[in-house]
Amino acid sequence: METQELLRRVRKIEIKTRGLSRQVFAGRYHSAFKGRGIAFSEVREYLFGDDVRSIDWNVTARLGQPYVKVFEEERELTVILLVDVSGSNSFGTREQLKSQMAAEIAGVLSFSAIRNNDKVGVIFFSGEVEKFIPPKKGRTHILRIIREMLTYEPRNTGTNLSEALRFLTSAIKKRATAFIISDFISRNYEKALCIASNKHDMVGIRITDPAEQALPQVGLIKLEDAETGKTQWVDTSSKKYIAAHFNWWNRVNQTYNAAVRKAGLDQVEIPVNRDYVPPLIKLFNSRENRSTNRGSFKTLIK
Repeated sequence: METQELLRRVRKIEIKTRGLSRQVFAGRYHSAFKGRGIAFSEVREYLFGDDVRSIDWNVTARLGQPYVKVFEEERELTVILLVDVSGSNSFGTREQLKSQMAAEIAGVLSFSAIRNNDKVGVIFFSGEVEKFIPPKKGRTHILRIIREMLTYEPRNTGTNLSEALRFLTSAIKKRATAFIISDFISRNYEKALCIASNKHDMVGIRITDPAEQALPQVGLIKLEDAETGKTQWVDTSSKKYIAAHFNWWNRVNQTYNAAVRKAGLDQVEIPVNRDYVPPLIKLFNSRENRSTNRGSFKTLIK
């Protein structure tokens, strides 16, 4: 990709995703993804109506008048994007490739994170862990992430989600919020997903293409497997081929659904021919509502 074209595409994604993060997602992101807990902030003079349980008795005794402890949410998060750069993400039969949508979603999440003073890091994976960009803050860092997503050429075209999850578990020591941006066309990742979700707050963002579920029946065509490079002639109108493709897609779906259910993941599926904003809003709102309900329940049982 030419330098000017790359800069134009990065700038285009920045303008769109920064605008969305500021106008649509900023408040929702803050509510949906909580910090590590409540941290002490300061002491101030007691005011009528303050909870007596918050009185700092040591300061009160020293100064001769009541003071209370003030706490605030320990807001800063570490956000890790696990981005699938395997061959299957270069697939796209409608308006854009899966990899292009992944870059935009990563941009929205990244700008939403830095607006909340969170750090963002990225793990690019295919059949192996391709590249790790350690978590940092700032616009320059986010633009680097977007640029890498648009230009990175993977060494491996296969998909091994388990390897990426194992790397996440070992490389990121403290609890983080991790978004898996992938089509989840991989095998045997269920156990690694459960282990990772026990340590981190995991969210699945599955990007799909309608043609993956049912290829158009256009007769005899030559197909190439984007991950293996193998080519073959297939009759897309053949009942045998249609049934085989349907069974393959069902297996992929069953594996994905069982894995996210067992690991307890929040997840959303976004087709490339749809606007990704409404599904992300729905995901954020569901997390916010669940968090609010948990807080109300805790208040009731005190």
